[in-house]
Amino acid sequence: MAEKETPNGAQFRLPDPAIVSRTMADVAERGQRIVSDFLKRQAGGATDPDPLKIGHAFLEMTTRLMANPGRLVQAQLGFWHDYLTLWQNTARRMLGDETTPVIAEDDKDRRFKDDAWRDHEVFDFIRQTYLLSARYFRSVVEGTEGLEPKTAQKVDFYTRQFVDAMSPTNFLMTNPEVLRRTAETGGENLLRGLSNLLADLERGRGKLKIRMTDDTKFKVGENIAVTPGKVVFQNDLMQLVQYAPTTEKVLKRPLLIIPPWINKFYILDLRPKNSFIRWAVEQGHTVFVISWVNPAEPHAEKGFDDYMLEGPYAALDAIEKATGEKGANVIGYCLGGTLLAATLAHMAAKRDTRVKSATFFTTMIDFEEAGELGVFIDEEQLSAIEEKMSKTGYLEGREMATTFNMLRANDLIWSFVVNNYLMGQEPFPFDLLYWNDDSTRMPAKMHSFYLRRMYQQNDLVKPGGVELLGVPLDLRKIKLPTYVLSTREDHIAPWLSTYRATQIFKGPTRFVLAASGHIAGVANPPDAGKYSHWIGDDMPADPQAWFKGATEFAGSWWPDWHRWVSGLDKTMVPARIPGEGGLPAIEDAPGSFVKVMATD
Repeated sequence: MAEKETPNGAQFRLPDPAIVSRTMADVAERGQRIVSDFLKRQAGGATDPDPLKIGHAFLEMTTRLMANPGRLVQAQLGFWHDYLTLWQNTARRMLGDETTPVIAEDDKDRRFKDDAWRDHEVFDFIRQTYLLSARYFRSVVEGTEGLEPKTAQKVDFYTRQFVDAMSPTNFLMTNPEVLRRTAETGGENLLRGLSNLLADLERGRGKLKIRMTDDTKFKVGENIAVTPGKVVFQNDLMQLVQYAPTTEKVLKRPLLIIPPWINKFYILDLRPKNSFIRWAVEQGHTVFVISWVNPAEPHAEKGFDDYMLEGPYAALDAIEKATGEKGANVIGYCLGGTLLAATLAHMAAKRDTRVKSATFFTTMIDFEEAGELGVFIDEEQLSAIEEKMSKTGYLEGREMATTFNMLRANDLIWSFVVNNYLMGQEPFPFDLLYWNDDSTRMPAKMHSFYLRRMYQQNDLVKPGGVELLGVPLDLRKIKLPTYVLSTREDHIAPWLSTYRATQIFKGPTRFVLAASGHIAGVANPPDAGKYSHWIGDDMPADPQAWFKGATEFAGSWWPDWHRWVSGLDKTMVPARIPGEGGLPAIEDAPGSFVKVMATD
């Protein structure tokens, strides 16, 4: 690699011509193949120019803005005043004066962590110009009067997506870290980034599928999801895993975990050090976990009632055969918790008392305020989703993954664009991001029912609003002890909404709020010493009133949950060995269902 001196004496490296030649030849060959494949797939029909159905929302916003031009002018004047102040401050800084920033980013915004964004006058100007523009766009959108709430939410969400996409951190010439890296490597970072971009397009078969982690470093059953156990039962929709005990005595009541089928269950069993499943086994629980099938076309007609019948009901029957116990403690996580609530209401109507306690991890049952996921739930978008599913019998896993990633675009999209394509670096091996990328498909009938009856119509909380297997459901009939865990920064199941369960369930309820988000707040082992939690004994109707009266405790909520659930029945019995009870072992944990990828 040769070096050359610039007019000011600085050194920059020249790229190796051989590397450039090989890279560009590879780019040409792969690019031609990607474009050819993409055109073949498009030949079957026209591409929807507005797949997210946002055009109408922005048209309505524009119409409302034009009806009140005075407010728009006022916002523009405020923006220009701040912009001129920034110009003056930048000029003064160049002359050596100290100035106060016109605007600063949020403390949690990691995009501008490099010192050059503040130390260098030009980059400080670029940063503050972007922040002022972003604030202007958001203020105009938020201040638009007369919009329907759903339309306003959609416009706000996609405006933020646009603002995030236009960040100067996402572009070569306005990112000091990328410019520094380019000078150091003579532009080889950009060549490697181009190769990474093509690889991601190949992975997505013409659509960009950003690689978030080095997936070659992980394999399910080998270095993640490795808690010992056996599959002791399976049907068309799930495998039931029973985990091997690590204590001589165990609690008499088995523990059943119902994970969401939007993701795979091993979020609760990533590594030994952060595995909730392993930890629960060590506390003396006989742990059973449902491992859902990754559905394909044959599962197209599987509905929500099938998931209830072949999920929790089948699991409880199997647990009784395996252990001889009719009663069980049950955990439902996210959509698994929604299914658990529906199942408990069904069981209450049938006078089935096998579930002795219920724990809900970040679970929506009242969808009136569904958070930002509600942006994707309107008639136009639901119809588009159903049309896609009608062609295959399921919703592609990457469709769901993209939706969730958009909720945290800077962390889960743009940071990887910068790292992989501009910096030309390989993504860091991270078990949580490997799990996040291991997406699952959604059966057409079930998914349509879930989106329409829960998110769009909020029928589950209406007595008799949902009927499963011929039984009208009434959540008010759930009277068993419940533990409701929510997380304070949850973008998927906002805690102000999940708290409403405390006003619906009629049994003794304990509500706990963990710090962090939908995943990190749940998978938070005690030994990590991270993320506090709040507990309050009173359950007022207003969640903010609950928070004001709650007490914050350091560290993980896991020990609190164990004290609560074990305190309901402390009876101990000899440890149960998977496969030695009433059900023979089928295969080793984590089973074969969880290893099926959405791309298979």
